[in-house]
Amino acid sequence: MKRELRYAASGLSARAIWRLLAWSALEVLPTAVFGLMLARAIDEGFLAGRPWTGAAWLGGVLLAAAIGAVGAGRVYAALGAVVEPFRDRLVRRVIRRALRNAVAGSPEPGALSLLTRQVEIARDAYAGIIVSVRGCLVTTVGVGAGLLALDGRLAALVLPPFLLGLLAFVATLGFAANRQRAAAEADANLTDRATQVTAAARDLAACGGEAHGEALAAEPIAAQAKAERALAGAAALRTLCFAIGGWLPLLVLLAFAPRLLDQGTTAGALTGALLYILTGLQPALAALITGLGTSGLRLYTALTRLLPTTAATSASAAMTPTAPPPPPATATPTPTPTPTPTPTPTPTPTPTPSDSHSALGPSAKTLSDSSGTIKAGATPKPSNGHFSLRPNMSDPSGTIETGGPPHARFEGKGREHPDQTAPAPAPAPAPAPAPAPAPAPAPAPIIEAHGLTFAYGPHSAPAVRDLDLAVHSGDHLAIVGPSGVGKSTLAALLCGLLRPDSGEVTYSGTAAAALRPRKLAHHRVLVPQGGYVFTGTVRDNLSYLNPGVGDPEIAHAATQLGADALIDRLGGLDATIQPRNLSAGERQLLALARAYLSPAPAAILDEATCHLDPAAEERAELAFAERGTLIVIAHRPTSALRAARVLVLDAGTATLGDRDLLQDVSPLFRELLAHKAGVSAVAPGIDQTGSPSTPAQSSGRQAGDFAEPAAVRSTG
Repeated sequence: MKRELRYAASGLSARAIWRLLAWSALEVLPTAVFGLMLARAIDEGFLAGRPWTGAAWLGGVLLAAAIGAVGAGRVYAALGAVVEPFRDRLVRRVIRRALRNAVAGSPEPGALSLLTRQVEIARDAYAGIIVSVRGCLVTTVGVGAGLLALDGRLAALVLPPFLLGLLAFVATLGFAANRQRAAAEADANLTDRATQVTAAARDLAACGGEAHGEALAAEPIAAQAKAERALAGAAALRTLCFAIGGWLPLLVLLAFAPRLLDQGTTAGALTGALLYILTGLQPALAALITGLGTSGLRLYTALTRLLPTTAATSASAAMTPTAPPPPPATATPTPTPTPTPTPTPTPTPTPTPSDSHSALGPSAKTLSDSSGTIKAGATPKPSNGHFSLRPNMSDPSGTIETGGPPHARFEGKGREHPDQTAPAPAPAPAPAPAPAPAPAPAPAPIIEAHGLTFAYGPHSAPAVRDLDLAVHSGDHLAIVGPSGVGKSTLAALLCGLLRPDSGEVTYSGTAAAALRPRKLAHHRVLVPQGGYVFTGTVRDNLSYLNPGVGDPEIAHAATQLGADALIDRLGGLDATIQPRNLSAGERQLLALARAYLSPAPAAILDEATCHLDPAAEERAELAFAERGTLIVIAHRPTSALRAARVLVLDAGTATLGDRDLLQDVSPLFRELLAHKAGVSAVAPGIDQTGSPSTPAQSSGRQAGDFAEPAAVRSTG
């Protein structure tokens, strides 16, 4: 603490200090003469029967207040001449240290925070200390002079206990500063530990390590609680010091008042002394305790960060890497070259279709081999920055062409590198068989996105950025991600309802932007969260997207989706329905049956089953998966686990793969699995209130839904 005090006191201009004290004397003039003039007004005016004389003495108090106002206005101008040079010294010191460390190769990570925040904290705290110390000093001198002018015995009774409380407070400053520093360190340690535990929350939840995470945070929590209790003890000591210096003089004066009156002290003098204590000493001591107890400790803490110790500086310099000295020159004999036999060329086997990239399907999960090669169709784990993970990427086979371990090579449908090392030649095979016929070209994806980017405004962050995705006929794809990550936006883009800012969506090779709405309906059908049902017959509602469909097809769709019981309860296909008489789950079930009968080969369910119970949801998704291509915006973990592939949108990135692959590379998917493992599903046929219901009547969330932390609830 001595180092910080020396630095705060150094560099003070004597001229600026004397100027500040001079104007402070004018400011404190009303406090210094108030008790004296009031005593004269009582003794020589009102008690003597001369009220005009008493009023004249009180008028002098008003004149002193006017002079004090002038002094107060000049005090703050003089204060700036003391405080601003202190701030400038700190700024120069921080900048010099930051530049020196940067040149030495060890840049200081918190230099900007020190310059923009800690320096300003130190400046404000320094100004508060100057104001409080100046006020207490000048007030004590003024009140002491006034008490001596009234009666020396009054000064002897009032000033000693006041000075005792003042000295006791000064003696506790070092103790309080240490407690404040310990509390700051404990708070910083707790913040660091909480950051570590929070960053690992998904993995802890996935492996059942909640108790371990709690144990990791328990120690810094207990340390911070102990430090805060110690800091509260220092605050209690400050209160005790104020009681000694502020209230003990008053009690002493009242205790000796009868004896003083017997010895000739006037009533006006006693009243003036009481006012000196209540309006002068007590406020001055309270301001000093508050100023040093808060601003002083803040200044000490800030200077501790701004003034590193020499040992720390030396340690930082010692950690700076230096280049090793060059090895001494030695004479190395030149080896005699030996002839190298010419290797016999080995015929290279003809690759078969099974070796090509096209044979790697979504189930390929090889991350890397011993040489660091990333196989085509694999999703690499995050690397150390050698390759950046491309945001929102995927291709028909799940290949991710960016990311990987250092010095990785890419095989298969990756980029061609001129420096790519060729594989070692294989042993000479038997005579090569006749070349196999070339495989037929793979059909175009039923839905494909290239470089898809979309933002809702020119200045808003993109909801979807640079996404490549291919969905083939018969695919079952689930899209999961936190609330607001852009899942429903992606669904609208894939359906052609939104135009991307860049990139395009194609249906079997035809750009969606070139298709009219009626043509789009022949390629995909979208079922949103709010199932739309209009007033009309059940048949009209179900056949709306396919007017020529017959009753047998409608009955088959109802049976597949589990809507046959609902249709029977409504009165059959010719019954008229009113949307307001249906529950949210019943409307969703009818909307799903309508989409099932659509001629479109691809169905996109955007939380279209959120009001169904888990059993009804599973039945509907499996029916659509058997029907053709299915894309599900999942709101329950089970929806994602039923899909053959899952696209995980998380924090600006997209990862595509199957369950096993995503469990290795996606923290969000691991959290999804942990959430499902820790939650028991609600029994089919029972709604959340415990009352029996049909699957279609169930509305609201079930126990299997994603929790808020696991995140997949909004429409994106």
